[in-house]
Amino acid sequence: MLTEAVAFDRPSGVPDGYGGTTIEWEEAFACHAEFTYAKGDETVQAARLAGRSSYKVKINSSSQSRRITTDWRMRDTRRGQEWNIREVDAITDMMWVWLVVEAD
Repeated sequence: MLTEAVAFDRPSGVPDGYGGTTIEWEEAFACHAEFTYAKGDETVQAARLAGRSSYKVKINSSSQSRRITTDWRMRDTRRGQEWNIREVDAITDMMWVWLVVEAD
């Protein structure tokens, strides 16, 4: 069941006034999701030892969700938590987009 509320932000460059750019986040879309605690492989265990939790996230496949890349971020809009997107699988299952996310 998709009981969690999340939003996805994409990075956008904004001139900083000194000839460079500053990265700011722009919300691309919001949707419902299902979180599953990730356990098992070496990468997940290493992240856990460093104090970062990892989750597998399932969202409905749509034209918006298939545009997600690993340079975007996911926000849990109920709890205010931000997540880095480590993997995006929009190919394996036509109904769902699967993500692996990691907390800072």
